[in-house]
Amino acid sequence: MTTDERERPDGLAGEREMLEGWLEFHRATLAAKCAGLDGEQLRATSVPPSDLSLLGLVRHLAEVERGWFRRVLAGEDVPRIYCTGADPDGDWHPAEDDTWEEAYATWQGEIARARELAAATPSLDAVGARRHRTGTAHNLRWIYTHMIEEYARHNGHADLIRERIDGAAGE
Repeated sequence: MTTDERERPDGLAGEREMLEGWLEFHRATLAAKCAGLDGEQLRATSVPPSDLSLLGLVRHLAEVERGWFRRVLAGEDVPRIYCTGADPDGDWHPAEDDTWEEAYATWQGEIARARELAAATPSLDAVGARRHRTGTAHNLRWIYTHMIEEYARHNGHADLIRERIDGAAGE
């Protein structure tokens, strides 16, 4: 997929369709930024001292999808995927034997589950479980808005990393 193949939401869409459309657009953007690269390129970091990589971004966004849709929206008691007590930022730190194939499949699995949970939520005003760390509650509208912000920010990182790897740039 290229960034030109992404579908933008209809400019006259309703609120929910618009939010879902922009989230899908940004999910597709990250996938496009990673397309066509080999394992070494996907592990390439941005600039020292940062250890930010495209592989790390995908792992991070799998954690974020799981956290907001499964834990917060649905109240599921699911463990973190990559983060541990020993490495709370484990999503950003793939080990030598961690693969793109596993990270991508995990990310896509979390996206699929997020779509299911959101589709089963009757209203953007529906409030999920309280966040464990802060005790705050969020409705689906807030979660969608936050996820769009999260992806948009990290897609900017992905764009710079990709351009550093092979010169490919785009929106």
